[in-house]
Amino acid sequence: MRIRAGYDISIEFPAPTPVVLMLDIRPERETDLVTPQRAYFEPQVPAQRYVDGFGNRCTRLLAPAGVMRTWAEFTVSDSGRHERQAVDAWQTPVQDLPPDVLVFLLGSRYCETDLMSGLAWSLFGHTPMGGARVQAIVDYVHNHLKFNYGLARNTRSAYDAWNERVGVCRDFAHLAVTLCRCMNIPARYCTGYLGDIGVPQLPDPMDFSAWFEVWLDGGWYTFDARHNEPRIGRIVIARGRDASDVAISTSFGPHILRNFSVTTYEEF
Repeated sequence: MRIRAGYDISIEFPAPTPVVLMLDIRPERETDLVTPQRAYFEPQVPAQRYVDGFGNRCTRLLAPAGVMRTWAEFTVSDSGRHERQAVDAWQTPVQDLPPDVLVFLLGSRYCETDLMSGLAWSLFGHTPMGGARVQAIVDYVHNHLKFNYGLARNTRSAYDAWNERVGVCRDFAHLAVTLCRCMNIPARYCTGYLGDIGVPQLPDPMDFSAWFEVWLDGGWYTFDARHNEPRIGRIVIARGRDASDVAISTSFGPHILRNFSVTTYEEF
């Protein structure tokens, strides 16, 4: 199958401002591109592309004063299959984990493992280790939080979300990631495109989506605490410890978001 995806974003800057954008899909998916993934800027500005420490493609530029618009649209080929399940996947002991996976056991900006470790063990210490334990965590988060787009807040952490019992997809992911790490299961935060493919269309405005991946059975498996079902057609933009590592736009100065739209749909 083919998926059409893209974005159109306008940001106003009161003065020339350094910006780092993270809007390109992950390098692993570039071979699936059917049409080029090219970012346009208005006004045109010099841009430097690089890959960060987590393997994400970034664009660095100096935005001029005024409104800067960036947009892209592309088609990517996808298998059309639901993502693989991990219910029977076994959990790797910490001492046997690859060195580059260990960082995803640690607390981070939005994932306070130190605050939530006791709660995690009281809730999930009795569950079977491995994929079944991750699914138990996902079920808990899915039922504990209520999705509310109008109450999105970029400072809400996993602990905040647990206390407030409300959030958007990033909050579902942060809470699940934190509980997994507390149970010695490496978990990393993901952001990207997720259209309503193979499921009833949601009334919520289209946006970039957040989910997470866990290291089980020698590899990474995808889980989604907000939707809590296998999906078709995820397109990963970035992976990191939490949302602070994968912000689609990091501006080093004041700015105002003037327009934001995302499209993701199956192309026939």
